Amino acid sequence: MADLVLGPVLRYAGRTTATVWVETDGPGTVRVECDDAAGEAATWSVFDRHYAIVVVEGLAPGRTRPYRVVLDGHQVWPPRPSVFPPSMIRTVGDDSEPQRISFGSCRWSRPPSREEPDERHLDPDVLDTLASRLARGTPDELPDALLLLGDQVYADEISERMRDTLAARRDLSRPPGPQVADFDEYALLYQESWSDPQIRWLLSTVQSAMIFDDHEIVDDWNTSYSWRADMAQLPWWSERISGAFASYWVYQHLGNLDPEALAADETYIAVREAADAKQADEILRSFALRADADADNDDQDSPRAWWSYRRDFGRTRLVMLDTRAGRVLTPKHRHIISSGEMAWAEEQFDEGGYDHLLIGSSLPWLLPHAIHDLESWNEALCAGARGPRIARLSEKVRRAGDLEHWAAFRESFATFTALLERISAEGPQAEGRPPATISVLSGDVHHAYAAEAHWLDRDARSTVGGDSQRPSRVVQFTCSPLHNAVPAGIRIGFRLGWGAAATRLGTFLARHADLPPKPVHWTKLGGPWFGNHLMTLTLHGRGAELALDRAMRPRRGGEPWLRRIGTAKLR
Repeated sequence: MADLVLGPVLRYAGRTTATVWVETDGPGTVRVECDDAAGEAATWSVFDRHYAIVVVEGLAPGRTRPYRVVLDGHQVWPPRPSVFPPSMIRTVGDDSEPQRISFGSCRWSRPPSREEPDERHLDPDVLDTLASRLARGTPDELPDALLLLGDQVYADEISERMRDTLAARRDLSRPPGPQVADFDEYALLYQESWSDPQIRWLLSTVQSAMIFDDHEIVDDWNTSYSWRADMAQLPWWSERISGAFASYWVYQHLGNLDPEALAADETYIAVREAADAKQADEILRSFALRADADADNDDQDSPRAWWSYRRDFGRTRLVMLDTRAGRVLTPKHRHIISSGEMAWAEEQFDEGGYDHLLIGSSLPWLLPHAIHDLESWNEALCAGARGPRIARLSEKVRRAGDLEHWAAFRESFATFTALLERISAEGPQAEGRPPATISVLSGDVHHAYAAEAHWLDRDARSTVGGDSQRPSRVVQFTCSPLHNAVPAGIRIGFRLGWGAAATRLGTFLARHADLPPKPVHWTKLGGPWFGNHLMTLTLHGRGAELALDRAMRPRRGGEPWLRRIGTAKLR
């Protein structure tokens, strides 16, 4: 009799529909049952593993109700007995209801095997701690959504337990060594991460939206054209990258799609309709290799794999941008996302129908000023601003220093910044009313901070018509890590990066490379904060409030707990 391997994971909950993802240990029919609706789906198979995404339709809006999962006629969730409350599906109600959106990035399921001091003293996992607190509370305390902004799993920094598992499968003295090598090993990595009892319950009862970052593939993924060329020469890389994209598609991407987009996904249709398992494997492997090749495709010659997506939570719109796989890395023509994807994002912004715009980007848009100027300076030198010899040296510096955020793709930074300025001042083309807030949500940098963007000419204009016609408040919220180490060098660098001396150095570097003035100014609102953190936005009408919580170590033999670092009213 088949059983669950992973899940259920509640991936989408709209007004009347929801999607629930599961992995099973054999083929079967999965049914999700609530007191007001039910849905079922047959499993499909790739690489000898079995999955299903169940779409539940006809749910009543604005309700929170328990659900159960039935596999081939027998209940497999919730387990009996369980220390956790029943898993819930909360549907969106009317637009007057507040939305609580929690977010963060970078989560080790458990520390890697190396014994560095920072890792021996790792703070508690903030998602574990959140789950334990919520399990003791009421359904009203649940966030409406959890946004995971990159590095949900670490393929290149595995735990000691995972290392033992891989050592039983193959010789770790041969490349890629103690790293994940193929789809099946990625599946084991997700199983290790999402089988954690607290995480399993949390993901079963709070809908989630995700996007990848570099460690889901390997550190420095798609840093530059030369990096890609070097990796392509490695004999094990093709199997690694195809397994990475295929597993991301299965475990993360499909659940990001709303039911309509899921039903229209061509690869999903092809895999489910494949004549046999071998054909399904080949369809997904070919798709994964094409997705990797798209790093140099600017949408001009052929369609590309698409990882960005949109989700609406009442009057709040999320536009999640892929800033890793969607890069164009041709020297002198670098883009952090392709021109076609940027145009798609503009269409989502211009459609209107929202009071708050959330933009997910695994990499921060606004960095400390000195670090921003350093990355822009490096990119200009890589492009030949000081000659070919300096360009070659600068490319090595780019790769060694991870100089690959928005600031290191200056044309994309300028285009994106101009787009946000227009939306914040004039509003979407469909309605002409600026949203109350525009928030860029990011992770990656293993600390938390908040910054606000300013366009001096725009902010100096008088406003007419009250709050609804005021320019949007545009902010960068960076929250990382959820569970990871923070090396001392990062702490020092980011503390100094906002300072006056470092800012003057950055200004000097910008002048050295003859860079034009930055198209936006920004100020730090708070931080940097170090430790394992979670940010939560509460959005109600045109009001918005941010809360920051940190996972703290137990007191005198107690349990880990969440400390409220602070709150800030944004509007």
